[in-house]
Parts: sequence; C-alpha cells; structure tokens
Amino acid sequence: MSTVGKALSLLNLVASLSEDTGLSDIARLAGLDKATARRLLVDLEAHGFIEQDKASKRYRIGAAPVRLARIREARFPFLRTAIPVVKALNEETEETCHLSEFSGHELWTVHVETSPRANRVIVDVGSCYPLHATASGLALLAFLPEESREAFLAQPLKAFTSHTVTDPDALRARIAETRARGASVSRNGLEPGVISTAAPILSPDGLPVGTISIAAPEVRVDDARLAALSAAAQAAASRLAAALYGLDIRQKR
Repeated sequence: MSTVGKALSLLNLVASLSEDTGLSDIARLAGLDKATARRLLVDLEAHGFIEQDKASKRYRIGAAPVRLARIREARFPFLRTAIPVVKALNEETEETCHLSEFSGHELWTVHVETSPRANRVIVDVGSCYPLHATASGLALLAFLPEESREAFLAQPLKAFTSHTVTDPDALRARIAETRARGASVSRNGLEPGVISTAAPILSPDGLPVGTISIAAPEVRVDDARLAALSAAAQAAASRLAAALYGLDIRQKR
C-alpha cells in the first residue's frame, strides 16, 4: 500500500473510534509499528485531518474532513436531499431506517432515523458494515460492476453469526435474487434477531451511490410485513434518486 493509502486508512481508523485514542493503540489497531503510525499522524495533523489533545496526547478526527464534507455537500447535496426521504420512511414504517453512502470501496452509514418502538434496532452513524452480512451491503453488491463484485467475493469473508452467508456461490445466488427483486433481505446475518431490507440509490449510469435500509426485530416481521418493508425501501430509494438526479433511475435499469 502506498504512503497516501496508509495515511487515508489511518484517518478512517481514527474516525471510526468512539473516543480519543493514544498512539500505541492506534498503531496496534492499524497493524503498523509505532514509528510509522506516529509519522503518518504527524502528517495528517499538519493538514488538519487529525488533532492531538495536548494534555492527554490522544488523537481524534480533525476539522479538515468536516470542511471538505461541507464543500462536497454544497456541490452535491446528498444528505440535505436524503434526510427528508429517510424521515418519511421512518414515519411510514415505524422501524429504524438508515442511509448509507458508498465511498472508497466501503459503505458508510451517514444518517439514521431510529424506530419509536421500545423493541428496536440501533444503528450508529459512521458505521461501516460488512457488505456480505447486511441488507445494505447486498443491495450495493447487486448493482456494482461484475469486476468489483467478484473482487469483493474473492476476499476471505467473516461469519458474524451462524446465519452469515460466506460461501461465494451462495452469495452470488442471493445477489442475483436481489438484483431481480430490486431490494435485498438479510436475516440474522450480522446480529441475531434482526431482519433488514435495503434498496440501492442508483445514479444515471445505473451504479449505486448508496442504499436506504430498514432494520427491525425479526419477531415482528412476517413475510407480508417484510414484503411491505421491501417495497417501501425501494420506493424511498427511487424518490431519492429522482430528487438527486431529476429522473426515476430505478425504472430505467
């Protein structure tokens, strides 16, 4: 991996941590020696991407990514356009609805509307979930170019529960079903007792820029309810694509 690649991977790691973290722990989590980690952190800090607390010597994400995010949002208002759609979906379904954006070959959760019910699924903003074990990931994989999809399936795939599908051929079958149906379904793939469905947000060239997902406790989702949630996710993704690009992308695929 290039130096730039290592620095960006380190930046993503620091951004994913829930609290300020010291050099030794960052180096261990990144799989780097302390000297290399320190050098990369110093460079990132010099450009405002990382901050170090002078008292504790611990590191956290800096202000530069926020500035760049605001510039990007001003030019391509993904969140501003998407949040009302996700809110409406949450009000319609009363289940946890979350928006993910595809960036850097990964799918990141960028907005969550939590279910108002006492028994609900919790999703954290900033999460980067495994593609093969989640509805969001399957929806993304189904609409990626075949080369990108096969590159992902060639990697070792981790089992998170006894229901996680890790066999590439079985995943190809699920991906084909998702593409034909227009929405994915994941039962207990990442967490026991959770069922989710997701639909891709497609750009004019038919490629996914993100996903909209609905997650619910499995105990209250029968087949009819799942079909209704899947249809709602697809409709929301279609509305968002129309708002972002000015046409109904899903009807043109």
